[in-house]
Amino acid sequence: MSAKTPPFRVAIIGTGGIAHAHARALAELGDRAVLVGVADVDRSRAEGFATEFGASGVYTDAADLLAAETELDLVHICTPPQTHATLAIQAMRAGVPALVEKPTVLSLAEMDELVHVNAETGVPVLTVFQHRFGPAALRLRRLAASGALGRPLVATCETLWYRPDEYFDVPWRGRWEVEGGGPTMGHGIHQFDLLLAVLGPWALVSAFAARQSRPTDTEDVSIALAQFDNGAVATVVNSVVSPRETSRLRFDYEYATVEVEHLYGYAESDWTFTPAPGHEDLVPLWAADAEPDVTSGHRLQIEAILDALEAGREPEVSIAEARRTMEFVAATYASAFRGLPVAAGEITGDDPFTRSMDGGAVPWAPVKEVVA
Repeated sequence: MSAKTPPFRVAIIGTGGIAHAHARALAELGDRAVLVGVADVDRSRAEGFATEFGASGVYTDAADLLAAETELDLVHICTPPQTHATLAIQAMRAGVPALVEKPTVLSLAEMDELVHVNAETGVPVLTVFQHRFGPAALRLRRLAASGALGRPLVATCETLWYRPDEYFDVPWRGRWEVEGGGPTMGHGIHQFDLLLAVLGPWALVSAFAARQSRPTDTEDVSIALAQFDNGAVATVVNSVVSPRETSRLRFDYEYATVEVEHLYGYAESDWTFTPAPGHEDLVPLWAADAEPDVTSGHRLQIEAILDALEAGREPEVSIAEARRTMEFVAATYASAFRGLPVAAGEITGDDPFTRSMDGGAVPWAPVKEVVA
């Protein structure tokens, strides 16, 4: 990639709730980024958003925005999940890197289409996985990669959240065809993406999923056991039926345990570092470069993306990394609904779980009548 010079010209497609987090993050970056255009099918909502955040261009169609704003450096896609693939492809074909809210797409088939267009155009498509970019997570990844912590042995990843029945009144929530899945796809994905970023490629998943109480087509709870290429094993729990909400990650290495417990964003104080006996010399390494006043969130990832664009580097989180996380989602569903372990790389071709996360195999789905 060729280096670009700030201020970066940015647009946002979709001006609902999560778009506000993107716009506030851009505003916090000061003169480095300028929001030049917004698009939303609801023009009045787009106009209100543009007024609030100082965007000059207002559009009701993403194609019109991409055609009119010819010098964009980055476009944020903040629309419901079923639109992500189409909009990301439009952006890439227009030559504009796209930052897509999670989940990137609804299926591995859509993800592979993005991979194809990315290879064809050379234009990045990125996924919002902001928890990778907090200072403590970056420090953990550096220490783990250096070997200072020894081998990773066991990990725990829990997203125990609570969403009342009314949460699912929004038409696209809790439906396979428009959201892609339940808490495995839309809630816990942030935590286990960080798990994958720290532990590296996964090898095998064995999972269970259930619809315990929420009025959804999808699961409201899933539990997965995962093996990794490096020999580590992990449990991953995703829930939207848990009244005491928490997000928790724990990594047990040969020489230390590293933990974080937070809810929607972590600070330095949310992390705990416990050296194994005889390895107390690791404590100063963990404490080095701590940034106690910084909380993980959209700003840190967007800032890292702009740094990469300015340096001419490939920004994160790349389509290859995001695909690994999405394949973990598909494997969780496939294992849960088939009752069998799923290996990395196993879901390919015409496998139903390539085409959709439910794979046509949801045990609580109503039986469709066959018309003669």
